[in-house]
Amino acid sequence: MGLLAVGTPLAWPEAKQKADHVRQWGIEQLLAIWRRAKGKERDVLLWGDEIEYLVVAYDDNHRRVSLSLRQADILEALAKDEDLCKQGGCVPDLQEVAKKGDTLPVFHPEFGRFMLEATPGKPWGIGFKDLLDVEPNMKWRLVNVTLGRAIAKDHMEPNEYPITLTTFPRLGAKDHSLIPDYPPSGDKLRSQFLPDEIANPHIRFPTLAANIRSRRGRKVEINVPVFKDKHTSIPFKDPTVDYGLHKWPEDDDVRNGAAKDDHIYMDAMAFGMGSCCLQITFQAKNITEGRRLYDQLSPLGPIMLALTAATPIYKGFLADTDVRWNQISRAVDDRTPEELGEKPLKYDRWRIPKSRYASNSTYISQDPRLRKEYMDPNLVVDQDLKQRLMDGGMDDLLATHFAHLFIRDPLVIFAEDLKELDLNRTDHFENLQSTNWQHMRFKPPPHDKDTGWRVEFRSMEIQITDFENAAFAIFIVLITRAILSFDLSFYIPIARTTENMEKAHSRNAVLDQKFYFRKEPFPSRPVKSSGGNGMSGSNTPAQASRPPTPAGPVEDEYALMTIDEIINGQADGFPGLIPLVESYLNSVNVDVETRCELARYLDLIQKRASGQLWTGAKWIRHFVRSHADYEQDSVVSQGICYDLVKAVGDITQNEGKNGGMGGEMFYVGRSTQPNGAAHV
Repeated sequence: MGLLAVGTPLAWPEAKQKADHVRQWGIEQLLAIWRRAKGKERDVLLWGDEIEYLVVAYDDNHRRVSLSLRQADILEALAKDEDLCKQGGCVPDLQEVAKKGDTLPVFHPEFGRFMLEATPGKPWGIGFKDLLDVEPNMKWRLVNVTLGRAIAKDHMEPNEYPITLTTFPRLGAKDHSLIPDYPPSGDKLRSQFLPDEIANPHIRFPTLAANIRSRRGRKVEINVPVFKDKHTSIPFKDPTVDYGLHKWPEDDDVRNGAAKDDHIYMDAMAFGMGSCCLQITFQAKNITEGRRLYDQLSPLGPIMLALTAATPIYKGFLADTDVRWNQISRAVDDRTPEELGEKPLKYDRWRIPKSRYASNSTYISQDPRLRKEYMDPNLVVDQDLKQRLMDGGMDDLLATHFAHLFIRDPLVIFAEDLKELDLNRTDHFENLQSTNWQHMRFKPPPHDKDTGWRVEFRSMEIQITDFENAAFAIFIVLITRAILSFDLSFYIPIARTTENMEKAHSRNAVLDQKFYFRKEPFPSRPVKSSGGNGMSGSNTPAQASRPPTPAGPVEDEYALMTIDEIINGQADGFPGLIPLVESYLNSVNVDVETRCELARYLDLIQKRASGQLWTGAKWIRHFVRSHADYEQDSVVSQGICYDLVKAVGDITQNEGKNGGMGGEMFYVGRSTQPNGAAHV
């Protein structure tokens, strides 16, 4: 979740007049951070995971499931729990949290009032023991009643349940699927489908939504291709759209073509920012290591997006896509018609190719293997701000990165923050930094904490079970260790990564698409392995001398590969990410028991990539299409939704064991059907 300041927010017309002011002060705060922290060193890797939950409420008598808008009540109950308070507390937004013993997980509010975010109470360290503690910690946060420590569930109503679905299947379906229920079309969102009350009441969130809409000059426009089944109408015209609504000027959007044929239409920020995901943040040893991880993890973003695909339903309809990314991108896209290229430039400074929620557009490492041919040819940069950063001592690559982020306008400005520039704060910098939602984020140290340079990996979809979420988190951690230990390079042109992000949206992309990926990850000179240090030692893996600058056509350095080839390797080509991780584990001291435990997680990734195990998206789509109530018309009815969410709760608890629901995602050769299902 982004910056949560308090104050008097400016409506967009006034905020627009102060945008340059905030940008300039943000750059000065960034330079102050740079001067303080550019030489900061950390001895070990620290990292953390962020998991977001939907809170649903069941009405078993009527076979209905709704989203519960009781986020604030649940957080307050957690904060007031005397036993949790004695252990140090777990809601930093409402109480002073102390670290005591077996540190409690920490819970935060999120954009949607039906959402919770949970993180470990303290960062994970470098030891392999920490990796094995991740899954139990995730279970502790959520619903592991077998341990008697289901922290989140214990503070909900008996009919409420936290689940890790990316989106609620019938969000915006106009069937009273919110508790409490509110009418749509409020002043902030002006949505046909959702009420303003769906958003967190903190003033930042409704202001953010309203100012995005005001800056655009129209509502956000989200169109997702519908999945065309046997009885789906052709052309498909979203039946939930009201073309006769005349409450707000923006209601003209649909009459002007905003809702496209053969697409599911959505019109509010909540359809994107109401999505859940799995994010991993790494603290690097120093800025050099952080910049390197940022670059080398960037090409993995689309691969992991496709591998974790879990979003095949929107607004009660099956979609012809499997992931959430573009829907969130469009939900916060504040670009004007001029910036989109729909009109000639007159009032705006430039055309901007991407939404502020998008794939990365920069590389930032001072690695000699970074070629100019890898850079984004369409990168837009504020040259004046870049020059100010360079005049302040920042190098060209990093100055370009931040000057690119700062082409955006600050969307939420508090009047109180404009009185005096405080170089011991980061509020103006974070105003821009935290509203550039790229699939990687490079995070400078905060001014008031003993924290290092960090890199956030943001593309992965949330998974149904803690086992899966732990597996993907651990895999990414081990990839970072392999990158640093073997001095790996995954560089490809940024334009190819952008293409890969689009490919990842395709239905069943994990098996049916090929992605651009680097053919040779190893440096052209010998690498000194980390020996016995690895993750259990005190330092980042050691490296040999710097690799030479590459030569030859850049197109020869990468090729189209399947996800299976990228993860598991090619016979006479790319070695595969799992074999690279295995080679890293072979090079360090790992006891047999730990190695066997880690193998459970790596096995899941291997078999998802090969197709032996299903993605969440495939399982959800299969569940719907096999349901007895499904009429092969792309509609996910309230009854199907109820059974689906119930099944997800069962899978969360049982992980498909003993012939249970969802086994196709965990056990090779399994095929289960929902209760009362009929094959279609």
